[in-house]
Amino acid sequence: MNRILVGAIALILGAIPASAQSLEDLNIQIHGYATQGFLYTTNNNIFTTSSSDGSPAWTEAVVNLTAQPQSKLRVGVQARYFLLGNFGNSITLDWANADYKVNDKFGVRFGKVKIPSGLFNEIQDIDPSYLWALLPQSVYPLTSRNSFLAQYGGVVYGTLALPKKLGKLEYRGWGGEHALNADDGALLNLRESGTNQPDGIKGVAIGGAIHWKTPLPGLMVGASDIRSNTQINPSTLNFGAFTGPETVHPYNTPDYFAKYEKGKILLAYEYARNQLNGMIVVPQFTVPFRFDERQQYAMASYKVTDKLSAGSYFSYYFNQHEQNVGTNFQKDYTVAGRYDFNQFLYAKAEQHFINGTALSYDTNLNLGGLKPNSKLTILKMGVSF
Repeated sequence: MNRILVGAIALILGAIPASAQSLEDLNIQIHGYATQGFLYTTNNNIFTTSSSDGSPAWTEAVVNLTAQPQSKLRVGVQARYFLLGNFGNSITLDWANADYKVNDKFGVRFGKVKIPSGLFNEIQDIDPSYLWALLPQSVYPLTSRNSFLAQYGGVVYGTLALPKKLGKLEYRGWGGEHALNADDGALLNLRESGTNQPDGIKGVAIGGAIHWKTPLPGLMVGASDIRSNTQINPSTLNFGAFTGPETVHPYNTPDYFAKYEKGKILLAYEYARNQLNGMIVVPQFTVPFRFDERQQYAMASYKVTDKLSAGSYFSYYFNQHEQNVGTNFQKDYTVAGRYDFNQFLYAKAEQHFINGTALSYDTNLNLGGLKPNSKLTILKMGVSF
């Protein structure tokens, strides 16, 4: 798939007349950012870091390059270096695609494309664009950011005008191959229990989203849904000495959201449900594999001055099929602030009050057991260009 992607973009660029190959004509732009975070928790080491002792093991650097060889055609690529505790410490491809916009009503992009689900998925890779040091983990888990951000395939999109005084509809539809990488945070507890997927989990995924920009200025409501069959190859599903055949787990993730943004105020709400019912079959036994996750958050922020912003959110996660109280839910009450020193340099500070242990914790760094409550302090510096 990577070879197909690179070949497709090279073909597009190669089809451009030689007279249009100057850097000025291609309208090449290079942007990016780098951040350094510090984590401290009163209980429980979080995100595979030694945060209870204070941890600076959260570093990120992103560079993207875009070119517009024709008025309707844009191509681009983004690379990312990421280190978070025991995750990452490597450079990955965030996205790389070609985008052809016929008009406001229809456009198409293909390659490794961002998945346009929910409110923040398309911008969760752009830290300078939002207030929060950490997006609500119930819906946007940091340790799964690489897997959830993009997939190989295509997206169609556009904006449709509604009858007078009814606003506009923005639509997105997508399909392709979606993968959870072998080191994804969603698979962490399975890895630690001895269930390994060295090649990750892959599957064909399709989805769609509608954003209604209502007649009330600043108010948008919408919904999205993803449906997929995840496949595990026979050579990659291991239970100790047992190796299983291919298994298929159909799942879908409906998502409903609303955002009001006007002047200095932003209000947002999002609710998602992730359902999976399947079986893992190995020669010696069959294991049911299911979950029914309910994820939601509500947030508010206010731009106090041109340089200072503040906000708060409440994030809630609940797994319907998990029977252990405490490990089946997590509540996160968060207050946050951001200060922009200038157009390039910014700082974020965040305080989280966490109840429940369903998310973000691993057993190997919490051998004494998880405490039901913890406070998480985050300090983060960023520079963008």
